[in-house]
Formats: sequence, C-alpha cells, structure tokens
Amino acid sequence: MTVISLYELNNLVRSTLETTLEPSYWVKAELAEARVASNGHFYCEFVQKDADTNTFLARARGVMWNRTYNLLGPLFERATGERLRAGLTVLVEVEPEFHEVYGFSLKIVDIDPSFTMGDMARRRKEILDTLTAAGIIDDNKTLPLPQLLKNIAVVSSASAAGYGDFCDQLSNNPYGLYFNIKLFPAIMQGENVPQSIMHALEEIANECYEGENGWHCVVIIRGGGATSDLADYENLELATAVAQMPVPVIVGIGHERDETVLDFVANTRVKTPTAAAAFLIEHGAQELVDLQTLADTLRTAASLLITRQHNELEHITKLLPHIHALIHEQQTRLLDALATRTATATQRCLWVAAQNLDKSQASIEQALKMKMQKEQFWMQSIGQRLDSLDPSLMLRRGYTLTYLSDGKLVRSVSDLHQGDRLTTRLADGSATAIVEEIIPSKQ
Repeated sequence: MTVISLYELNNLVRSTLETTLEPSYWVKAELAEARVASNGHFYCEFVQKDADTNTFLARARGVMWNRTYNLLGPLFERATGERLRAGLTVLVEVEPEFHEVYGFSLKIVDIDPSFTMGDMARRRKEILDTLTAAGIIDDNKTLPLPQLLKNIAVVSSASAAGYGDFCDQLSNNPYGLYFNIKLFPAIMQGENVPQSIMHALEEIANECYEGENGWHCVVIIRGGGATSDLADYENLELATAVAQMPVPVIVGIGHERDETVLDFVANTRVKTPTAAAAFLIEHGAQELVDLQTLADTLRTAASLLITRQHNELEHITKLLPHIHALIHEQQTRLLDALATRTATATQRCLWVAAQNLDKSQASIEQALKMKMQKEQFWMQSIGQRLDSLDPSLMLRRGYTLTYLSDGKLVRSVSDLHQGDRLTTRLADGSATAIVEEIIPSKQ
C-alpha cells in the first residue's frame, strides 16, 4: 500500500487537470453569489440547478482578477444594463484551476453579454406569460382613470430626488390644480426592493375605500440610480401586486431608455417621475377644459331657456284676462249644473233611504220574534233536563245515597273499610250503619 501526503495528492490532481483538460471552456451557469473585494477582484459561485426540483446539480467557485474585471465588468453592464450580480445566468469563458491549498476554481477570462441579455428577455417573457395565463395581466390596464385625479398615493423613497421633483412639479403647476399627495415609503434600489414596494401597495390597497377620500391612483416613481438596479423590478410577485391593485397604477421608473416588467402591467406607463407629474397635470388640465366647455354649454343653454320662458310668460300674461273670463263662465255653468244634479240626487237618496228603513224595520221585528221563540224553546228544554236530574226524584224511585262519616259519597266498595260508619239517605229519611263485611262483585 502506497501512502502519500495530502499535498502530493492535490499536486497530482492539479497536474492531471493541466494535462488532460483544455486550457479554457465556455460554461453556462447561474451566479449564486457575486461580490467585488476591496482589492478589486471579483469573486462568485457558479451553480447549476435541476429544472424540476431546483436542487443543486453542480457548484464551483469562480474568480475574475481585478484587471480582467475592470475590463469585462463595465462592458457587460453597458451591454445588458445589469451589473454582474447574484441571480443572473451568464455564459463565461473559464480556465479550470486547482490549487493545493485553495482547491478547485474557475478563472473567468471572458464573458458573453448577449447570452445574459437573452436570458433576461426570457425571464421577462416567463413573467408576462404567467400573468397572461392567470388572466390578470390587463386587470390594472383596464381600470378607468377617474376624471378627478386629486388624491395621489405615491410609492417612492422619501429622500429620492425624483420624489422631490415630482412633488414640486405638482405643487407649482401653472393651472393652480390641487393634489392631495401621501407618500408610502419604500426601498427603490438595493436589497428587498420587491418586498418593500409590495408592502407599500398593500397599505394603499387597505385605504382604497369608496368616496371622496379614497385614493384615485397610485404612482410608483424612481428617478436616477444605476440602470442595473432595475433588475430588482423584474419580479413576478411584484408584477402580480401591481396588476391586481384596485386603483389605476402609474409607473415612472428610471430614465427615458429604461423598461421593466411593471411597464407592461401598470395602467399608465411614463418614463420618469417628472413625466408622471406632467401626466397628472395634463389630465387635470384637460378636465378643466372639459369643465369650462360644460360650463359654457350650460350657460348658453340656461340663457336660451330663460329667454324662451320669458317670451312664454309675456304671451301668457296677455292671455290671462281672456282666460280668466272664459274660466269664470265655464265654472259658473258647471256650478249651476252641479247644484241641479245635487238637489235631484239628494231627493232620490232620501226616498231610497226611507224605503230601505221600512224594509229593515220589518226584517228586524221578524228576526226578534223568531229569536224569542227559539230562546223560549231552549229554556223549556233546559228546565226539563234539570228536573230529570233532581236527586229527590231518584230517591223516590228507590235509589239511595250512602256517605262516609266525613261526608264523602260512596261510589265503590274500594272506598270502604271494615268498621266505617255509614249514613244512607232514602226518599223519606236516612239510616246509620257500621261496615262489617265488604263483598266485591265478581267480574
């Protein structure tokens, strides 16, 4: 068994790699980590993930020395609008290296920006396709802009110059329009941009109640900053939140040439914060024009209506004496006819009432007579029934009534006990007895 040292083994591995591998390879991989050290060297970690499970299939350390990074970094950013950062998929030319102490690494010697640009376009298309499949990509676009855009919810950084310019432009607009602006602060560049903006949108959505005090629109603005920072806005969750906002969203992020996925889902897309302010001012100015036109139309219509009514009033004034005389004559004839009809109808009603009264009196007398006969018959029947129930009659027929000493009527042998004192009532008197024997009847 041959025993070698770790250094000898690592040296053997390095020698083997140098003799068996090509000097360099073009490799496609995702940057899981990316940072620039204080000495200017670029360090990263390349990974490859399984498309279905998202588990790691391969990992490797990468390095780009400062001289190479100073050349390739700016070139990549100018071409893609992105800095080399974690999350990007890149196509790089690497030289495999193995060091006895630092292990395996890939030294970056070249990079193809066009590949990353295509990957970025693919990612944006995937986001838009997902929103389209969900049926929400046009939800915010189709919301109508209110005629009055006064209450404005702004998502921006409080310290951003773009936000200050936006507010100044609205406050000093040449039409004297008033805007009620409330800032919902958010991180607009750096880490956690999507989460911060979504939190602000959630707060706004909770205040989107109906009425005069509700928010008329949301403005998301970010001015200046590096173009590469706009990659933070290429986010499915953030795009979904914008698309599903209950009020129109106006997006003004970046510079004239910048574009993010939010531009495709927002209600209105403008290029810059100042352009967003200009849009709101122009919208308000157009409403002023429309209101002025409506006011002129109403004023003209009112003037015409007043003139027409004045002419009609003069015409009616001239006709009033003739109309009054005609109405007086007509009313007099109607009153005379009504008086005649009233007298005739009154006499007729009195005659009919007298006839009905005679008939009613006869009917009442007949009904009373029959009622009295019926009541007399009923009273006789009741008297006969009461007579038949008289106990004295029962006693004269031979029946007796037997009572216990407490006066309770004996109804059954079960009421008796030997030695009980009984009183028996007959038709012509009563008798007292003592119970000596109780003989129940046989069933």
